[in-house]
Amino acid sequence: MRPRPEPVQVIKERRDAALAKLVGGIPYVAFLGIRFERRGDELTATLPYSDMLIGNPVLPALHGGVTAAFLETTAIIELSWSRLWSEVEAKRIDPQALDATRMPRMPKTIDFTVDYLRSGLPRDAYARARINRSGRRYASVHVEAWQDNRDRLFAQATGHFLMPQAPDG
Repeated sequence: MRPRPEPVQVIKERRDAALAKLVGGIPYVAFLGIRFERRGDELTATLPYSDMLIGNPVLPALHGGVTAAFLETTAIIELSWSRLWSEVEAKRIDPQALDATRMPRMPKTIDFTVDYLRSGLPRDAYARARINRSGRRYASVHVEAWQDNRDRLFAQATGHFLMPQAPDG
């Protein structure tokens, strides 16, 4: 007799718990207030507006460093999430056992290029990352950020990352 498949809600709860622990383990994400929402296999990052994010109060516009950090964080979480989820699905990692001391290592940035397309307005910002290539040692990611309209990007970036090696290799 074949084992009964898990209910979809159980799978969703396990995914959401793993994502929350992954994101919760990064203090800078909490400092900026970045949140991640999962819909199917797609992550959307949200940077809620705060006065502390303004770099030019005359315009006002989001600080370029905050914009770059938001894009880079989105890329790193996307890479980490794609690796973590495949390990959870293969039952090599139990998401309930994840905590700050037992978290997979994060990719390390090799280079990261940001294109500032327009000023970031004083409002919430959103971003999505697309993994162009991910191998055992290297990954390439493209990230797009928008505010009110997904078709009107205010910034985009391309990054290359050194992927963490498994403890045994």
